[in-house]
Amino acid sequence: MDLTLLYRGPLASCDYDCPYCPFAKRRDTTAQLRADRAALERFAAWVAERTDDRLAVLFTPWGEGLVRSWYRRTLADLSRLPHVRRVAIQTNLSCRTDWLAEADPDTLALWCTYHPGQTPYERFLTKCRELSVRGVRFSVGVVGLPEHLDAARRLRADLPEHVYLWINAAEGHTYTDAEADLWTGLDPLFPYSRHPHASAGLPCRTGESVVSVDGDGTVRRCHFVPTPLGNLYDGSYRTALRPRPCPLTVCDCHIGYVHLETLPLYDVFAGGVLERVPAAATPRTPGNAVLVGLPVPRPPSR
Repeated sequence: MDLTLLYRGPLASCDYDCPYCPFAKRRDTTAQLRADRAALERFAAWVAERTDDRLAVLFTPWGEGLVRSWYRRTLADLSRLPHVRRVAIQTNLSCRTDWLAEADPDTLALWCTYHPGQTPYERFLTKCRELSVRGVRFSVGVVGLPEHLDAARRLRADLPEHVYLWINAAEGHTYTDAEADLWTGLDPLFPYSRHPHASAGLPCRTGESVVSVDGDGTVRRCHFVPTPLGNLYDGSYRTALRPRPCPLTVCDCHIGYVHLETLPLYDVFAGGVLERVPAAATPRTPGNAVLVGLPVPRPPSR
């Protein structure tokens, strides 16, 4: 079986206090952290045992995982397993990077977000350069709020040319065409993020080759559809895997709509779907990049 798993355990604490995030500066108790560690270790053991399957794993914690030793160790360990084709995590990159020396850079990847005002710019940029030196696959992104535009422009100018800078449309924010053009100038794929995608009744890979897993092992088709398909650890989910249309009216998060079969994003991100790294990028001007040979995004249907 070839399966992609989006894992989200109970961890909900973060070292940042972004005003647009409901988990800002949230603190888990010692008991909650122990429960998260136990859940992660159970999941990692399951992945390690599935040697007859071909697996890919994206960790999407509500909080920041890489400041916890058990996440760093798990990513490094899983990256060295021959039946794991990719292991990645969403992170604010506030952790140190020396642990990456224990990981296989051909398998591990990072989806990094820069949060202006939460960390010194040079510190974040230094971390990105360390990733490049270590040969780690990674993307970098910014939430597309007006007050972040200058920081995003600076980041695009300073990042290595091969690093894709993505822009997430800010939740609840409406963009004029002129504003959207500014963000598209930094991220040619921003039009995919600008509007929610109509998804009701459309074919989606989730529930067939992509599933969401929580800390108890409950399997759902994705993070946004609450109906359980079964449990990872008793194997009951396996008989539920099949093609199925999306039951939601719209899908407005990249980790969801990237799997819609009606969008060309598996071609756009071929080989880098989990870490959000496009298949093709070429230098345009110093410190900038343009995506080439990929489908041109049109305004999504509302």
